[in-house]
Amino acid sequence: MSHHPTWSGLGQGLLVLGVLWWAWASYAWLTSVIDPEAGPVRLVFFAAIASMLIAAICVPEAFGDLALPFALAIGVFRVAHIALFTIASADNPDLRRSTVGLGVSTAVAVTLLAAASAFDGVPQAALWVLALVLDFGGPYVFGEGGWQLVPGHFAERHGLIIIIALGESIVEIGTGAAGHLDFGIGVAAVLGVGVAAALWWVYFDVVALVSARRLAEAPPGPVQNALARDSYTYLHLFLVAGIVLTAFGLEEVLAHTDEHLHWETAVGLCGGPALYLLGLVAFRYRQKGDWNHYKPICAALLLILIPIATTIPALASLTIATALLAALVAREHTSYDERRDELRSRNTMTEAEAELIAGEEQE
Repeated sequence: MSHHPTWSGLGQGLLVLGVLWWAWASYAWLTSVIDPEAGPVRLVFFAAIASMLIAAICVPEAFGDLALPFALAIGVFRVAHIALFTIASADNPDLRRSTVGLGVSTAVAVTLLAAASAFDGVPQAALWVLALVLDFGGPYVFGEGGWQLVPGHFAERHGLIIIIALGESIVEIGTGAAGHLDFGIGVAAVLGVGVAAALWWVYFDVVALVSARRLAEAPPGPVQNALARDSYTYLHLFLVAGIVLTAFGLEEVLAHTDEHLHWETAVGLCGGPALYLLGLVAFRYRQKGDWNHYKPICAALLLILIPIATTIPALASLTIATALLAALVAREHTSYDERRDELRSRNTMTEAEAELIAGEEQE
Protein backbone atom coordinates (compact mmCIF):
# COMPACT_ATOMS: atom_id res chain seq x y z
CA MET A 1 0.00 0.00 0.00
CA SER A 2 2.75 2.47 0.92
CA HIS A 3 4.63 1.73 -2.31
CA HIS A 4 1.46 2.05 -4.40
CA PRO A 5 -0.85 4.55 -2.61
CA THR A 6 -3.59 4.17 -5.21
CA TRP A 7 -6.99 2.48 -5.21
CA SER A 8 -5.50 -0.57 -6.90
CA GLY A 9 -2.66 -0.60 -4.37
CA LEU A 10 -5.12 -0.52 -1.47
CA GLY A 11 -7.22 -3.26 -3.04
CA GLN A 12 -4.21 -5.47 -3.68
CA GLY A 13 -2.95 -4.89 -0.15
CA LEU A 14 -6.26 -5.99 1.34
CA LEU A 15 -6.34 -9.08 -0.87
CA VAL A 16 -2.85 -10.04 0.30
CA LEU A 17 -3.96 -9.46 3.88
CA GLY A 18 -6.93 -11.78 3.31
CA VAL A 19 -4.65 -14.59 2.11
CA LEU A 20 -2.21 -14.12 4.99
CA TRP A 21 -5.00 -13.86 7.54
CA TRP A 22 -6.67 -17.08 6.46
CA ALA A 23 -3.33 -18.89 6.58
CA TRP A 24 -2.66 -17.63 10.10
CA ALA A 25 -6.22 -18.26 11.33
CA SER A 26 -5.98 -21.88 10.17
CA TYR A 27 -3.01 -22.42 12.46
CA ALA A 28 -4.87 -20.79 15.37
CA TRP A 29 -7.37 -23.66 15.14
CA LEU A 30 -4.63 -26.24 14.70
CA THR A 31 -2.82 -25.44 17.93
CA SER A 32 -5.95 -26.33 19.90
CA VAL A 33 -5.70 -29.97 18.83
CA ILE A 34 -1.99 -30.74 18.43
CA ASP A 35 1.03 -30.57 20.70
CA PRO A 36 3.49 -28.15 19.09
CA GLU A 37 6.24 -29.46 21.37
CA ALA A 38 6.30 -32.93 19.79
CA GLY A 39 9.51 -33.53 17.80
CA PRO A 40 8.11 -34.24 14.31
CA VAL A 41 5.47 -31.55 14.77
CA ARG A 42 8.17 -29.00 15.57
CA LEU A 43 9.95 -29.79 12.32
CA VAL A 44 6.77 -29.27 10.29
CA PHE A 45 6.16 -25.98 12.08
CA PHE A 46 9.70 -24.81 11.27
CA ALA A 47 9.15 -25.73 7.62
CA ALA A 48 5.90 -23.75 7.67
CA ILE A 49 7.71 -20.75 9.18
CA ALA A 50 10.35 -20.90 6.44
CA SER A 51 7.70 -21.00 3.72
CA MET A 52 5.88 -18.03 5.26
CA LEU A 53 9.15 -16.09 5.34
CA ILE A 54 9.45 -16.67 1.59
CA ALA A 55 5.84 -15.51 1.18
CA ALA A 56 6.59 -12.38 3.21
CA ILE A 57 9.57 -11.57 0.98
CA CYS A 58 7.26 -11.88 -2.02
CA VAL A 59 4.46 -9.68 -0.61
CA PRO A 60 5.54 -6.35 -2.21
CA GLU A 61 5.46 -8.07 -5.63
CA ALA A 62 2.64 -10.54 -4.94
CA PHE A 63 0.77 -9.06 -7.91
CA GLY A 64 3.92 -8.63 -9.99
CA ASP A 65 7.08 -10.59 -10.71
CA LEU A 66 6.83 -12.70 -7.53
CA ALA A 67 3.18 -13.68 -7.87
CA LEU A 68 3.91 -17.37 -8.54
CA PRO A 69 6.56 -17.76 -5.78
CA PHE A 70 4.11 -16.12 -3.37
CA ALA A 71 1.36 -18.58 -4.30
CA LEU A 72 3.71 -21.56 -4.02
CA ALA A 73 5.05 -20.45 -0.64
CA ILE A 74 1.51 -20.01 0.66
CA GLY A 75 0.74 -23.45 -0.77
CA VAL A 76 3.57 -25.06 1.22
CA PHE A 77 2.42 -23.26 4.36
CA ARG A 78 -1.14 -24.51 3.89
CA VAL A 79 -0.07 -28.07 3.00
CA ALA A 80 1.91 -28.23 6.26
CA HIS A 81 -1.25 -27.14 8.07
CA ILE A 82 -3.34 -29.90 6.47
CA ALA A 83 -0.60 -32.46 7.23
CA LEU A 84 -0.58 -31.52 10.90
CA PHE A 85 -4.36 -31.62 11.10
CA THR A 86 -4.27 -35.07 9.50
CA ILE A 87 -1.91 -36.24 12.24
CA ALA A 88 -4.13 -34.70 14.92
CA SER A 89 -7.28 -36.34 13.52
CA ALA A 90 -5.93 -39.90 13.46
CA ASP A 91 -8.35 -41.06 16.18
CA ASN A 92 -11.17 -38.62 15.46
CA PRO A 93 -13.34 -39.45 12.39
CA ASP A 94 -15.32 -36.19 12.64
CA LEU A 95 -12.16 -34.08 12.68
CA ARG A 96 -10.72 -36.16 9.83
CA ARG A 97 -13.79 -35.42 7.65
CA SER A 98 -13.51 -31.70 8.40
CA THR A 99 -9.80 -31.83 7.58
CA VAL A 100 -10.50 -33.46 4.22
CA GLY A 101 -13.00 -30.71 3.41
CA LEU A 102 -10.51 -28.05 4.44
CA GLY A 103 -7.88 -29.74 2.27
CA VAL A 104 -10.15 -29.52 -0.77
CA SER A 105 -10.89 -25.81 -0.30
CA THR A 106 -7.20 -25.16 0.35
CA ALA A 107 -6.14 -26.94 -2.86
CA VAL A 108 -8.67 -24.98 -4.91
CA ALA A 109 -7.65 -21.63 -3.43
CA VAL A 110 -3.90 -22.20 -3.85
CA THR A 111 -4.43 -23.40 -7.44
CA LEU A 112 -6.37 -20.23 -8.24
CA LEU A 113 -3.64 -18.05 -6.73
CA ALA A 114 -1.02 -19.85 -8.82
CA ALA A 115 -3.17 -19.47 -11.94
CA ALA A 116 -3.61 -15.75 -11.21
CA SER A 117 0.15 -15.27 -11.56
CA ALA A 118 -0.26 -15.77 -15.32
CA PHE A 119 -2.48 -12.67 -15.55
CA ASP A 120 -2.43 -9.06 -14.45
CA GLY A 121 -4.96 -6.32 -13.89
CA VAL A 122 -8.64 -7.17 -13.46
CA PRO A 123 -8.38 -10.90 -14.37
CA GLN A 124 -5.65 -11.40 -11.78
CA ALA A 125 -7.61 -9.57 -9.08
CA ALA A 126 -10.76 -11.52 -9.98
CA LEU A 127 -8.96 -14.85 -9.49
CA TRP A 128 -7.66 -13.66 -6.12
CA VAL A 129 -11.17 -12.66 -5.04
CA LEU A 130 -12.55 -16.02 -6.18
CA ALA A 131 -9.79 -17.86 -4.28
CA LEU A 132 -10.60 -15.96 -1.09
CA VAL A 133 -14.35 -16.46 -1.42
CA LEU A 134 -13.96 -20.22 -1.89
CA ASP A 135 -11.36 -20.48 0.86
CA PHE A 136 -13.34 -18.47 3.41
CA GLY A 137 -16.56 -20.21 2.42
CA GLY A 138 -15.13 -23.70 2.86
CA PRO A 139 -16.01 -24.06 6.58
CA TYR A 140 -19.65 -23.24 5.85
CA VAL A 141 -19.76 -26.02 3.27
CA PHE A 142 -18.17 -28.85 5.28
CA GLY A 143 -19.54 -27.65 8.63
CA GLU A 144 -18.07 -26.92 12.03
CA GLY A 145 -18.96 -30.08 13.95
CA GLY A 146 -15.62 -31.85 13.65
CA TRP A 147 -13.35 -29.14 15.02
CA GLN A 148 -12.02 -29.04 18.56
CA LEU A 149 -11.28 -25.88 20.46
CA VAL A 150 -9.50 -24.63 23.57
CA PRO A 151 -11.46 -21.38 24.10
CA GLY A 152 -8.97 -19.52 26.30
CA HIS A 153 -6.04 -20.27 24.00
CA PHE A 154 -8.07 -19.41 20.89
CA ALA A 155 -9.23 -16.02 22.19
CA GLU A 156 -5.74 -15.19 23.47
CA ARG A 157 -4.15 -15.91 20.05
CA HIS A 158 -6.48 -13.45 18.36
CA GLY A 159 -5.91 -10.83 21.02
CA LEU A 160 -2.17 -11.14 20.54
CA ILE A 161 -2.43 -10.74 16.77
CA ILE A 162 -4.34 -7.47 17.37
CA ILE A 163 -1.48 -6.30 19.61
CA ILE A 164 1.06 -7.21 16.94
CA ALA A 165 -0.89 -5.30 14.29
CA LEU A 166 -1.17 -2.23 16.54
CA GLY A 167 2.56 -2.42 17.24
CA GLU A 168 3.28 -2.48 13.51
CA SER A 169 1.07 0.60 13.08
CA ILE A 170 3.36 2.47 15.48
CA VAL A 171 6.36 1.26 13.46
CA GLU A 172 4.77 2.88 10.42
CA ILE A 173 4.72 6.22 12.25
CA GLY A 174 8.51 6.15 12.37
CA THR A 175 8.68 4.99 8.77
CA GLY A 176 6.61 7.97 7.68
CA ALA A 177 8.96 10.40 9.41
CA ALA A 178 11.99 8.73 7.74
CA GLY A 179 14.59 10.30 10.01
CA HIS A 180 13.18 13.84 9.90
CA LEU A 181 11.70 15.75 12.81
CA ASP A 182 10.01 19.12 13.10
CA PHE A 183 7.16 20.41 15.24
CA GLY A 184 4.45 19.09 12.92
CA ILE A 185 6.01 15.64 12.66
CA GLY A 186 6.44 15.48 16.45
CA VAL A 187 2.79 16.35 17.04
CA ALA A 188 1.67 13.87 14.39
CA ALA A 189 3.77 11.11 15.96
CA VAL A 190 2.22 11.72 19.38
CA LEU A 191 -1.28 11.79 17.90
CA GLY A 192 -0.53 8.61 15.96
CA VAL A 193 0.35 6.81 19.17
CA GLY A 194 -2.90 8.20 20.58
CA VAL A 195 -4.84 6.59 17.72
CA ALA A 196 -3.15 3.23 18.29
CA ALA A 197 -3.80 3.51 22.04
CA ALA A 198 -7.48 4.26 21.47
CA LEU A 199 -7.87 1.28 19.15
CA TRP A 200 -6.19 -0.90 21.78
CA TRP A 201 -8.39 0.50 24.55
CA VAL A 202 -11.78 -0.07 22.91
CA TYR A 203 -10.90 -3.74 22.40
CA PHE A 204 -8.82 -4.82 25.39
CA ASP A 205 -10.37 -2.77 28.20
CA VAL A 206 -13.63 -4.78 28.27
CA VAL A 207 -14.52 -6.35 24.92
CA ALA A 208 -11.68 -8.89 24.85
CA LEU A 209 -12.48 -10.09 28.36
CA VAL A 210 -16.22 -10.42 27.82
CA SER A 211 -15.87 -12.14 24.45
CA ALA A 212 -13.34 -14.66 25.77
CA ARG A 213 -15.68 -15.50 28.63
CA ARG A 214 -18.66 -15.95 26.30
CA LEU A 215 -16.66 -18.25 24.06
CA ALA A 216 -15.61 -20.35 27.06
CA GLU A 217 -19.19 -20.55 28.32
CA ALA A 218 -20.65 -21.59 24.94
CA PRO A 219 -21.63 -25.28 24.68
CA PRO A 220 -18.64 -27.23 23.30
CA GLY A 221 -19.09 -28.61 19.81
CA PRO A 222 -20.88 -27.02 16.87
CA VAL A 223 -22.24 -24.04 18.85
CA GLN A 224 -18.88 -23.05 20.30
CA ASN A 225 -17.08 -23.75 17.03
CA ALA A 226 -19.50 -21.61 15.02
CA LEU A 227 -19.14 -18.76 17.52
CA ALA A 228 -15.34 -18.97 17.32
CA ARG A 229 -15.39 -19.18 13.53
CA ASP A 230 -17.69 -16.18 13.05
CA SER A 231 -16.53 -13.83 15.79
CA TYR A 232 -12.81 -14.56 15.67
CA THR A 233 -11.77 -16.22 12.40
CA TYR A 234 -14.01 -14.02 10.24
CA LEU A 235 -14.76 -10.79 12.07
CA HIS A 236 -11.27 -10.22 13.47
CA LEU A 237 -10.08 -9.86 9.90
CA PHE A 238 -12.00 -6.57 9.76
CA LEU A 239 -10.21 -5.40 12.90
CA VAL A 240 -6.79 -6.18 11.45
CA ALA A 241 -7.74 -4.66 8.09
CA GLY A 242 -8.82 -1.50 9.89
CA ILE A 243 -5.46 -1.34 11.68
CA VAL A 244 -3.57 -1.90 8.41
CA LEU A 245 -5.47 0.93 6.70
CA THR A 246 -4.88 3.17 9.71
CA ALA A 247 -1.15 2.44 9.62
CA PHE A 248 -1.08 3.31 5.93
CA GLY A 249 -2.83 6.61 6.65
CA LEU A 250 -0.52 7.44 9.57
CA GLU A 251 2.58 6.86 7.49
CA GLU A 252 1.32 9.21 4.79
CA VAL A 253 0.36 11.88 7.34
CA LEU A 254 3.86 11.82 8.88
CA ALA A 255 5.36 12.27 5.43
CA HIS A 256 3.06 15.18 4.46
CA THR A 257 1.82 16.91 7.62
CA ASP A 258 1.17 20.28 5.95
CA GLU A 259 -0.54 18.94 2.83
CA HIS A 260 -4.12 17.76 2.41
CA LEU A 261 -4.65 14.04 2.03
CA HIS A 262 -5.50 12.31 -1.20
CA TRP A 263 -8.68 10.28 -1.20
CA GLU A 264 -6.84 6.98 -0.84
CA THR A 265 -4.87 8.22 2.16
CA ALA A 266 -7.96 9.82 3.72
CA VAL A 267 -9.74 6.47 3.46
CA GLY A 268 -6.81 4.89 5.27
CA LEU A 269 -6.56 7.44 8.08
CA CYS A 270 -10.29 7.86 8.72
CA GLY A 271 -11.83 4.79 7.13
CA GLY A 272 -9.38 2.43 8.84
CA PRO A 273 -10.49 3.26 12.40
CA ALA A 274 -14.12 3.30 11.20
CA LEU A 275 -13.75 -0.21 9.79
CA TYR A 276 -12.14 -1.33 13.06
CA LEU A 277 -15.03 0.06 15.10
CA LEU A 278 -17.67 -1.44 12.82
CA GLY A 279 -15.85 -4.77 13.09
CA LEU A 280 -16.19 -4.50 16.88
CA VAL A 281 -19.89 -3.73 16.48
CA ALA A 282 -20.37 -6.87 14.38
CA PHE A 283 -18.21 -8.83 16.84
CA ARG A 284 -20.44 -7.88 19.76
CA TYR A 285 -23.60 -8.55 17.79
CA ARG A 286 -22.44 -12.06 16.92
CA GLN A 287 -21.49 -12.68 20.54
CA LYS A 288 -24.40 -11.05 22.34
CA GLY A 289 -27.09 -10.12 19.81
CA ASP A 290 -26.96 -6.35 20.45
CA TRP A 291 -24.53 -3.49 19.88
CA ASN A 292 -22.93 -0.50 21.55
CA HIS A 293 -24.32 2.76 20.14
CA TYR A 294 -21.17 4.81 20.71
CA LYS A 295 -18.96 2.88 18.31
CA PRO A 296 -21.29 3.21 15.25
CA ILE A 297 -21.66 6.94 15.93
CA CYS A 298 -17.89 7.43 16.12
CA ALA A 299 -17.43 5.32 12.97
CA ALA A 300 -20.00 7.45 11.12
CA LEU A 301 -18.21 10.65 12.14
CA LEU A 302 -14.89 9.23 10.96
CA LEU A 303 -16.43 8.35 7.58
CA ILE A 304 -17.82 11.89 7.31
CA LEU A 305 -14.29 13.15 7.96
CA ILE A 306 -12.93 11.40 4.83
CA PRO A 307 -13.98 14.06 2.26
CA ILE A 308 -13.08 16.84 4.70
CA ALA A 309 -9.58 15.38 5.07
CA THR A 310 -8.97 15.94 1.35
CA THR A 311 -9.34 19.70 1.83
CA ILE A 312 -7.52 20.47 5.11
CA PRO A 313 -3.92 19.84 6.28
CA ALA A 314 -3.16 16.22 7.12
CA LEU A 315 -2.18 17.15 10.68
CA ALA A 316 -5.58 18.73 11.23
CA SER A 317 -7.31 15.60 9.95
CA LEU A 318 -5.25 13.43 12.28
CA THR A 319 -6.06 15.74 15.21
CA ILE A 320 -9.80 15.45 14.57
CA ALA A 321 -9.65 11.67 14.16
CA THR A 322 -7.67 11.32 17.39
CA ALA A 323 -10.14 13.56 19.24
CA LEU A 324 -13.09 11.45 18.05
CA LEU A 325 -11.45 8.23 19.19
CA ALA A 326 -10.44 9.77 22.53
CA ALA A 327 -14.02 10.92 23.09
CA LEU A 328 -15.25 7.39 22.36
CA VAL A 329 -12.81 5.90 24.87
CA ALA A 330 -13.81 8.43 27.53
CA ARG A 331 -17.54 7.90 26.98
CA GLU A 332 -17.32 4.12 27.07
CA HIS A 333 -15.07 4.18 30.11
CA THR A 334 -17.51 6.27 32.11
CA SER A 335 -20.51 4.22 30.97
CA TYR A 336 -19.09 1.02 32.42
CA ASP A 337 -18.81 2.53 35.96
CA GLU A 338 -18.23 -0.13 38.65
CA ARG A 339 -19.15 -2.98 36.28
CA ARG A 340 -15.81 -2.60 34.51
CA ASP A 341 -13.80 -3.03 37.71
CA GLU A 342 -15.88 -6.03 38.71
CA LEU A 343 -15.40 -7.65 35.31
CA ARG A 344 -11.65 -7.10 35.26
CA SER A 345 -11.24 -8.35 38.83
CA ARG A 346 -13.13 -11.52 37.99
CA ASN A 347 -10.94 -12.14 34.96
CA THR A 348 -7.85 -12.04 37.16
CA MET A 349 -9.24 -14.58 39.62
CA THR A 350 -8.10 -18.15 39.75
CA GLU A 351 -10.44 -20.75 38.35
CA ALA A 352 -11.19 -22.04 41.86
CA GLU A 353 -12.12 -18.55 43.08
CA ALA A 354 -14.39 -18.00 40.09
CA GLU A 355 -16.16 -21.30 40.73
CA LEU A 356 -16.58 -20.39 44.40
CA ILE A 357 -18.21 -17.06 43.54
CA ALA A 358 -20.41 -18.72 40.93
CA GLY A 359 -21.58 -21.21 43.54
CA GLU A 360 -22.34 -18.42 46.03
CA GLU A 361 -24.37 -16.56 43.39
CA GLN A 362 -26.41 -19.70 42.63
CA GLU A 363 -27.17 -20.13 46.33
